[in-house]
Amino acid sequence: MDRSLNVIVATDCGSTTTKAILIEKVGDEYRQTYRGEAPTTVEAPFEDVTRGVLNAIAEIEELSGRTILAGDQIITPNRTAQGDPNIGVDIYISTSSAGGGLQMMVTGVVQNMTGESAQRAALGAGAIVIDVLASNDGRLPYEKIERIRAMRPDMILMSGGTDGGAVTHVVEMAEYVAAAEPRPRFGSTYKLPLIYAGNKDAQPQVKKILEEKTALETTDNIRPVLERENLGPARNKIHDLFLEHVMQQAPGYKKLIEMAGAPIMPTPAAVGVIMETIAKREGINLIGVDIGGATTDVFSVFNGIFNRTVSANLGMSYSISNVLAEAGLANIMRWVPFTIDEQTLRNRIKNKMVRPTTIPQTLDELQIEHAIAREALRLALLHHKSMATGQKGVQQERTISDVFEQQTSGKTLIDLLRLNLIVGSGGILSHAPRRVQSMLMMVDAYEPLGITTLSVDSIFMMPHLGVLSTINEKAATDVFVRDCMIYLGTCIAPLGQGKEGERCLDYQLAIADGPTDKGTLIFGELKLIPLTRDQEATVTLHPAKQVDVGNGPGQPVTSKVQGGVVGLLLDARGRPLQLPTDQAARVATLTKWFNAVGLYPA
Repeated sequence: MDRSLNVIVATDCGSTTTKAILIEKVGDEYRQTYRGEAPTTVEAPFEDVTRGVLNAIAEIEELSGRTILAGDQIITPNRTAQGDPNIGVDIYISTSSAGGGLQMMVTGVVQNMTGESAQRAALGAGAIVIDVLASNDGRLPYEKIERIRAMRPDMILMSGGTDGGAVTHVVEMAEYVAAAEPRPRFGSTYKLPLIYAGNKDAQPQVKKILEEKTALETTDNIRPVLERENLGPARNKIHDLFLEHVMQQAPGYKKLIEMAGAPIMPTPAAVGVIMETIAKREGINLIGVDIGGATTDVFSVFNGIFNRTVSANLGMSYSISNVLAEAGLANIMRWVPFTIDEQTLRNRIKNKMVRPTTIPQTLDELQIEHAIAREALRLALLHHKSMATGQKGVQQERTISDVFEQQTSGKTLIDLLRLNLIVGSGGILSHAPRRVQSMLMMVDAYEPLGITTLSVDSIFMMPHLGVLSTINEKAATDVFVRDCMIYLGTCIAPLGQGKEGERCLDYQLAIADGPTDKGTLIFGELKLIPLTRDQEATVTLHPAKQVDVGNGPGQPVTSKVQGGVVGLLLDARGRPLQLPTDQAARVATLTKWFNAVGLYPA
């Protein structure tokens, strides 16, 4: 870890925008001081990613008055030693998802054992998994071969078998890959990178079959024994090959790699690193979400175990029609606080897909977008729950209904009663006109239980901080806590149902050096109490006998809570959230809730 860094410039090259930030040491702590952005330049006419990077950094130069560039070079290190602290930076670092990110295909022997472990390894490394092939996936040999040929992934991860187990199925999969002669997505001249992380006894045979046809790399088995996963070595290998092969083919990346003072990371991997760092440092369980135009990434750390999933078809612009298809019109309509006919709603959604860069111009449009975001967030979490599971030691056939049942079967690691923090990022959450809108979107979508803190990424700088944390953890965590995280507040949501109007719980809120607030919360009620981030309060809850706030039904809870820019939200709408089916009643209910928290003031 490098302690001598005082001035850092970091970029994130996204698919459409390159975002640059300047981080400086002010006294004993690091702060994010200036930011710039520019369009990403991987496509014609530029076909050189560094143009966008230099343009974004030039904006920082202009705003800060610091000289960072000398022509096409970034001046490093900072010239303080020569007597001019305003020239140069100590290090330049970057993340990238330009060119569609890292697209991978994974193979295993048993679909929901080694296949799923391989998927977790790839997702954790920041990849989008475009297909999972397995010996028992029901596809015929020629279908598997055609699929490998047609998909053109950036990389393949092969797993299968425990060490010392049978090798026939693993060798069979290698033969399918060899028969397909896969070509990479970029660069027709180089061999496709393939990582073998399966049964070590099969390594010699796999080498023999694939060494000529692919750029083969071997690493430790990701499932050495049935009851243990070993994902680290495969993830590290994915990062190395991403830099060596995939990034080298994308326009201008050779130059970018030379400019950077640390390895370039895929954007989602960097966001995952900062999530893991925070969870470890605070000793908490968290869920993070990054909702973009095309995909929604969900990250979680529960009991120290990190998981990431990509819902590659749930997004707010390019993929907005998929949200409609997956959620169903009724599920989106249930969040719209006014009467609208189906066709008008469908047309508005399709308009957004056709013109992905537009933003809502009227309150109606904003409310519709927020309704869709709730469903995209909800579905992405469902998908995440089905993947973030404990190891399966026995073979099980799983259907789509199991994905939804899994919340209650205890297999998933996601336990909302044990969740401490939800972190939201992505345009719709980071740029909502009012912070309370971001908070309620996440509460409605995730239905947190007990006492949960909510926050958003202020200007989307988590990727920059993720890559920074690998070289200077103090700098990354300082900026994360002081400039990146905007604490919205705390949500208190009891688990239990009751008739509307019945008592749910009695609460007492004692603010240090302030007044005590007490009252009764009734079922169906949403209540917002002002409480700022620097006010710590002790809350005591006495629930009704069938209601659980974390200690069991009817058991009182006393806890310290912190506020935020929104405050303390008391949510007695019951779990799971149930909205009236009658349209007029539903609009009335939504209007009551939205008015209670000042969601869309007149």
